[in-house]
Amino acid sequence: MESTRRSIAKALSWRLLATAITASLVYAWTGEGEFAAAIGLSDTALKLFIYFGHERAWNRIPFGRERKEPEYFI
Repeated sequence: MESTRRSIAKALSWRLLATAITASLVYAWTGEGEFAAAIGLSDTALKLFIYFGHERAWNRIPFGRERKEPEYFI
């Protein structure tokens, strides 16, 4: 399982990248920097919390995980 701090760090790093992508696309389409920034920031605010919840929910799902047997030393 991942720690809560790791999930937060992953969510923040992904959202920074995703915000830059979203704002860049909006700017490319509209040419309006202020509008692009507003869309990028509002998109980030919403999706940051959604991603964090999604990540934490997946930590509770065993699908695709291999159970590691404890190693005993004699």
